[in-house]
Amino acid sequence: MTAGEQRRRAFWQILLFAAGLVVLTVISAGSVYLVNEARQDSKSIIHTIEVENQINTLLLEVRRAESSARGFLLTQGPDFQSDHEKAVAAIIPALDKLTRQIGDNPAQRESIEKLSAAIETRLGQFSREMNYVKQGQPDMATALIREAAAGDTTTTINNFANAMIREEERLFRIRTFNSDRSQTLAASMTGIGSGLVVLLALISVWLVRRSAGARDDAETRLRDANLNLEATVGERTADLREANDEIQRFAYIVSHDLRSPLVNIMGFTSELEELGKDIFRRIGGLTGVPAGGPPVDVADIPLDGPDKQLSADFSEALGFIKSSIARMDRLISAILNLTREGRREFQPEKIDARDFVETIVSSVAHQAAEAQAAIHIEPLPNIVSDRLALEQIFSNLIDNAIKYLKNGVPGEIRIRGRTKLGYAIFEISDNGRGIDPKDHQRIFDLFRRAGTQDKPGQGIGLAHVRALVRRLGGTMSVSSELNAGSTFTITLPINWNASNRNADR
Repeated sequence: MTAGEQRRRAFWQILLFAAGLVVLTVISAGSVYLVNEARQDSKSIIHTIEVENQINTLLLEVRRAESSARGFLLTQGPDFQSDHEKAVAAIIPALDKLTRQIGDNPAQRESIEKLSAAIETRLGQFSREMNYVKQGQPDMATALIREAAAGDTTTTINNFANAMIREEERLFRIRTFNSDRSQTLAASMTGIGSGLVVLLALISVWLVRRSAGARDDAETRLRDANLNLEATVGERTADLREANDEIQRFAYIVSHDLRSPLVNIMGFTSELEELGKDIFRRIGGLTGVPAGGPPVDVADIPLDGPDKQLSADFSEALGFIKSSIARMDRLISAILNLTREGRREFQPEKIDARDFVETIVSSVAHQAAEAQAAIHIEPLPNIVSDRLALEQIFSNLIDNAIKYLKNGVPGEIRIRGRTKLGYAIFEISDNGRGIDPKDHQRIFDLFRRAGTQDKPGQGIGLAHVRALVRRLGGTMSVSSELNAGSTFTITLPINWNASNRNADR
């Protein structure tokens, strides 16, 4: 097999592997999406059923109040009166609950307003009927019942309620259809994806068998090449040398120091700076500084007009290049530190949180004093976790709280904690410049910063803190408004171990 054939075969194998990954990714993403859609559809169906049941419950209470009022009119028995009062008392809560449930449906909101008005009218009639009976005026109560019947108040209530039920039944049919469709699509996608995976597996088997066959053919040709062994060995040696060269080039690209391009740029920048000095010394020689004399600093060369502006522009450009190189070097260092930290194994130990935080606060006492900030430590729960990870988390958040205080305003930083359901909840709050709500997620992204960029930083800290919190099995959030301070909340297991490590590690 020639080197070209080997490269083509490797290309197709890589392509096949990539196709398998793409298929699996599409299946996974599509399945997650369709499962979520089906879940939402199921929730909508359940909601529709609950609304319909609530409508029937409301009608049941109205009918119960109706029948108990009639019974009390006929018998004046206390049981009917008690039953009527309970029914009337249950109508308004049932109506309120129904109103909340249909709040997402404009058509139902219009119907509920009409239904509420009819029920309010009927409740007023109930009240007057019961008062007439209690006052010993059953004839007046009977007349009022006839008046209510003539006004079809109960029928109106039933009509509005039945209209709402029909609307919910319509929604039920639509949502059931959507749910069935989502489930069908999910099943279809799974089936198609499984078929594609099987097809790719068959192609892989075919390629492996073909490769094995090619290898056998090569061995046969090798045995048959005894008459021209030297030529065959030379050909195979050339192929092997080419393959080895490719492997060495690939290994060099992968293992090459990331900083080497920066080192080269910095070296050429230094040469360019020296060349610029030499050029401007020569220009200065034309304007009064002897050429070939002792070295003179560029700033001391008497340049006028365009030459002086050119010198300033040249120095400014070099300054930009150097600052960019330094920034890239810091970014590379931060990324390397981040990846090294991601590989570090955590060592859980019992930590006295208050003493731990006091130690961190004492290490930044000088910065806090310069910023005129007071740091208050409230009671904190003890936890079992990785000390180094916690030190990085709290140090970063406390340092940010000091760094982003408002100028001219005494800083107030508070660190407090509590426990809930096996978790320790820590809050670091300040009265600093705050964060715009639209940037609450942005600040946790790598290399992303929010607000005025007047403080040193690379946008690594909070991303690193969130990664550590997730590895410790916890969550992190921020609550903040511009010019109103910030509160970072960290939730961690009280007793951390490898079993409750977050999957986002």
